[in-house]
Amino acid sequence: MADTNQQSPPPQLGPVQFLMSNKLETAMWLSRLFTVYCSVMFILPVLGPYAAANFYQRALLANALTSALRLHQRLPRFQLSRAFLAQALQEDSCHYLLYSLILVNSYPITMSIFPVFLFSLLHATTYTKKVLDSMGPSSLMFIRNLLDKLSSNQQNILKFIACNEIFLMPATVFMLFSGQGSLLLPFIYYRFLTLRYTSRRNPYCRTLFTELRILLEHLIMKPACPAFFRKMCLSSIAFISRLAPTGV
Repeated sequence: MADTNQQSPPPQLGPVQFLMSNKLETAMWLSRLFTVYCSVMFILPVLGPYAAANFYQRALLANALTSALRLHQRLPRFQLSRAFLAQALQEDSCHYLLYSLILVNSYPITMSIFPVFLFSLLHATTYTKKVLDSMGPSSLMFIRNLLDKLSSNQQNILKFIACNEIFLMPATVFMLFSGQGSLLLPFIYYRFLTLRYTSRRNPYCRTLFTELRILLEHLIMKPACPAFFRKMCLSSIAFISRLAPTGV
């Protein structure tokens, strides 16, 4: 006799139950949304320059919190050892924890907020889709379409983030000579940039360095380029190449 008993599918969790059942992911989602909000309020200073500076610090502190939670998720067992530190420095979340701590007390510039803003936006998009799924497969289609459009441009956004990471290096030097940055800022930021260059999960910084070098070499090799400018660019390329980490 055939078994007619069929197992019913598990009941779908509502949005509140879904959020409570994934507390760590929910905490990171909320901190990322707060980072996005503070970043927008800094980029669009509708409340004045003083409030914008406060939002700049809040965005970086919220990103530091998100990065610390993500690092704890990736490496839950903390160990006071050189091996653990080396493993932690390979994580992108550790990179942006350092990034936030480096820049949180620096002079606020828009270029430095774009990476935390866009990374938070991209990562929040993925979890927001899961929250919408818990509300129903057809819930809030307008927001779903916006999230899909954002996800479809992920590669261009990551390249833009890498571009900001790279050009922040000369910006820190300019801030030093203009009296808006500390003496240690360029050296500490250079260390961050080397970590991004050697990142295993996000190769866009390394790729963009290569693309910029190829583009510049193509431009300066044209006959119309003055010889002194070509020599200066080639010397700059050689200097930056010597600074690049080896064994990547």
